[in-house]
Amino acid sequence: MTSHIETLVQQLDGKAEESYDARAELIWIGADAIPAVIDGLPSLGGFGQLTAIEVFEEVGGPRCGPALIGLLDSDNPTVREWAAMALASLKIDGAVEPVRRAYRACLERATPPDWSEPEGIRWALTELGARAPVVPPLTTRLRASTADDAPGWPSTHFTEIINDLADHAQVILYSQFWEVNASRTYGVSGPDLGWELDWTAPWEHLVEESRTWSLLEASEAPAGSNIFVAPPGSTVPTCTRRGDRCHPSTPPKLATAMWSRAT
Repeated sequence: MTSHIETLVQQLDGKAEESYDARAELIWIGADAIPAVIDGLPSLGGFGQLTAIEVFEEVGGPRCGPALIGLLDSDNPTVREWAAMALASLKIDGAVEPVRRAYRACLERATPPDWSEPEGIRWALTELGARAPVVPPLTTRLRASTADDAPGWPSTHFTEIINDLADHAQVILYSQFWEVNASRTYGVSGPDLGWELDWTAPWEHLVEESRTWSLLEASEAPAGSNIFVAPPGSTVPTCTRRGDRCHPSTPPKLATAMWSRAT
């Protein structure tokens, strides 16, 4: 059985169908497969390690913790991001400081805070209780007036939310729009203005620039009583605080933006 499990672990790096089948079988085997997955991690490429993280999340257990913490030092930004998120979703004891170090490393690499890795790590820190979401009072009240299962804030309040966040020195990174129809939620295309921020600029400049672009976005955004704004799982239209910015003395570096699971 052990040799079979080891074969399955190596197949995590295989073609999509082979990897999917190996992942499914390892999850079915459960806790008995975890030691072999942990031992096989160093021999796996990025794709295999991402799939191994999914196995850890499905099977669970504290034995996954040290392996996931080790992956926070990976050369692959998506592996680092998924490892942080898995540590949070599994509520691994002792994960807070390693995830904090991973976020500091993001800042030192000057990774823009709206990229996938820092967003995922911020989510992980929040889930671990190490980062408290800051939602201004007006934005909180506007959200509280909607149905409990609504996917965000009514789009009719979008302009108010933008100004409230900016007035509280928060930089809006992006927003998404959702339509609720017959108790189902659908993504709605919003304006694609293609705006980017210069993260080396003073924070106050970033706040006002993001306000200007967001207000322009609001003027072209879909509207209606059943249209809501905010990405899934977010407490507000995705934004960042002063302390989330790249270290200003660190020059920007090239990196590869990669997709991530919803945060």
